[in-house]
Amino acid sequence: MLPDPQAGGQTGSLEHIALLRPLSAEQRAAVARQCRWRRFASDEQIIDHWADTQDVAFIVEGRVRVLSHSAGGREISFTDIDAGELVGEMSALDGRPRSASVVALGEGALLAFLPARPFRDLVSGHPELGLAVMLRLCDKLRGATDRIMDLSTLGANNRVHAELLRLARRGRRQGAAAIIAPIPVHSDIAARVSTTRETVARVMSDLTRDGLLQRRADALVVCDLQELERLVAEVRGAP
Repeated sequence: MLPDPQAGGQTGSLEHIALLRPLSAEQRAAVARQCRWRRFASDEQIIDHWADTQDVAFIVEGRVRVLSHSAGGREISFTDIDAGELVGEMSALDGRPRSASVVALGEGALLAFLPARPFRDLVSGHPELGLAVMLRLCDKLRGATDRIMDLSTLGANNRVHAELLRLARRGRRQGAAAIIAPIPVHSDIAARVSTTRETVARVMSDLTRDGLLQRRADALVVCDLQELERLVAEVRGAP
């Protein structure tokens, strides 16, 4: 277990952070020494929406959730991010307030916070990192565009299908199937696609009855990923 940052300012390793792979071990260690390390408990807030902070947070251990809340207090969940990734790069680059909140999931998370200036120097000084950051932002933009289109044009059932497809594509492939682990909670899916838990439960029950979905003890299995892709493409009007 890596040390808590409160104990003597020690640091851990950033070797598993995907963005930093082009760097040498010595360069990653130098970045780690510039970071502020902190361990968060489950459901503890890591980044506050609209906060005027600009650190980039590398997720060293655990998982986090990016979310926001409507004016009425309803939670809107955007995505869950696993260890090896990062959050907060947008504010580090443009200096504007945070666009969403981030909380720790599961058994908590260990994060390393790199101030904005060293992050910008790192990106500008290593072209491979700069390109990787641009590709990350492109991916976010494409994902946001797809989500806006889904919310604007698809019915609730189809939005659930689209979210399951997104999760399946991130999961582990096993022949024609895709393994989603951990099992997504109905309320989390509902928050992402703007519907109710009851609708999510009904759609997943229908997919299970049709043989497209199977629930295991520790995972949700999309038995035929290609068929789910076809269902979603059909309602989206994709070629």
